[in-house]
Amino acid sequence: MNVETIALLTIFVPIVGSFAIPLAALLSKPARSLWAILVSAVTAVLPLTLIPFALGGGDLVIRKPFVLGLDFILILDPLSIFMACVSSFVGCLIVVYSIGYIHDEEHQNEYYLMVLLFIGAMMGLVFSGNLIFLYLFWEIIAISCWRLIGFYRQPDFVIKADKAFLVTFFGAVVMLLGFIQIYGVTSTFDITAMRGTLIPGSAVLLILFGLFSKSATVPLHTWLPDAGVAPTTVTALLHAAVLVKIGVYAYARLFLYGFRIPAEWQQVIPIVVVVSSLVAAGAAAVENDFKRILAYSTVSQIGYIFLGFSMANAAGISGSLLFILMHGLAKAGLFLCAGIVIHATHTKDIREMGGLIRTMPVTAIAFLFCAFSVIGIPPFGGFFSKFLVIMGTLQAGQVWLAGTALFTAVLTMFYLLKVFSMVFLGEAKHPAPEKTKSMVFVVATLAVLSLAAGLLVSYPMKLVSIATAQMSWWLR
Repeated sequence: MNVETIALLTIFVPIVGSFAIPLAALLSKPARSLWAILVSAVTAVLPLTLIPFALGGGDLVIRKPFVLGLDFILILDPLSIFMACVSSFVGCLIVVYSIGYIHDEEHQNEYYLMVLLFIGAMMGLVFSGNLIFLYLFWEIIAISCWRLIGFYRQPDFVIKADKAFLVTFFGAVVMLLGFIQIYGVTSTFDITAMRGTLIPGSAVLLILFGLFSKSATVPLHTWLPDAGVAPTTVTALLHAAVLVKIGVYAYARLFLYGFRIPAEWQQVIPIVVVVSSLVAAGAAAVENDFKRILAYSTVSQIGYIFLGFSMANAAGISGSLLFILMHGLAKAGLFLCAGIVIHATHTKDIREMGGLIRTMPVTAIAFLFCAFSVIGIPPFGGFFSKFLVIMGTLQAGQVWLAGTALFTAVLTMFYLLKVFSMVFLGEAKHPAPEKTKSMVFVVATLAVLSLAAGLLVSYPMKLVSIATAQMSWWLR
């Protein structure tokens, strides 16, 4: 297959495959599960076949005529291929984990349909080179999230799902207004045609509102901790490599690859994201709900990714791209470990847990490995990405921002090690063994990958470096 065919299949295999879920369920439940795994696995493999193209510095723009002069445009470059590989791979592992996690739940047809649709829309957004199609895929993801967060159908859960949808939908509509304003300046929605164009500060504000709402940046973050009412597999999708990464990816695609922003915004954005990171870390440090702690942690770590991108230098951009991978692997592992624990203990309160390392040794070690990566302890993958982000911040002359980021890392270490101590060490309060092999296998895989990604960091860095170099016109 050629590169164009692979890109189109990466988008439409999961989208079309999602609507075949009810048909597979008519055969049997195992057939439905097998179909979901097959579709997600194919989606994960397809972008991996594009890595040689990306490593060769490939940069292809595909245009398909559409209505009203709106072309369906795909950008195949190291940035989009890197993001597609990370998101689809983590998505596939979450689907495998889901087989055991929701085995006894109702509404499984809708669950798998929405998860695959979610992954497919993410692939469409990642490759999209047209602002309008980027917005459309953005909203498909929002609808999928809305149904998945309210999966359990309890009235208070549905209210929180509605909240997540309304916040992110409103943010997307505001962002669309920014896109329309850019069209007034450039007379096009084609991202490739507007590269290097200086856009008005008001358009930057509108777009940032959308990006920050989707990536749960303070003060638009409250929907994300509340989304913990969803199945743990869904929260892993939201927090790991898919939903909240949309905002940081769109930031890179629009503000680094695409148009230029006024100088004053280059000063404001780093301050906003560092404050968001610090506030969220503080909230995680005082929280006792297992999933809410990890949710606040996600808000905090997303701030690091925004910080590196906003520095607009080689070290910062490389660190942020690398952190998308490292955080995706590690945070998915943390949430899925939490899922095993909550599934067995029937509580989310870490004060009611303890001593689980005796009955859940694999889960405990997996959680610790993933926590080390998120904290940034060498040689785990998160160390190298955080190091590059902070180095990029120092190179930009923002010493106090770098110091705040380091202090936030200390807070991250505090609350994640506190969780490990309260959940897995001390007196045993629940006889909760590791039951489902598929769930344990997935968390063990993510833990090993979190370590391997650090030991073998030179390999993803090759792709990251090429992606960074292709945005060199922006670099200081």
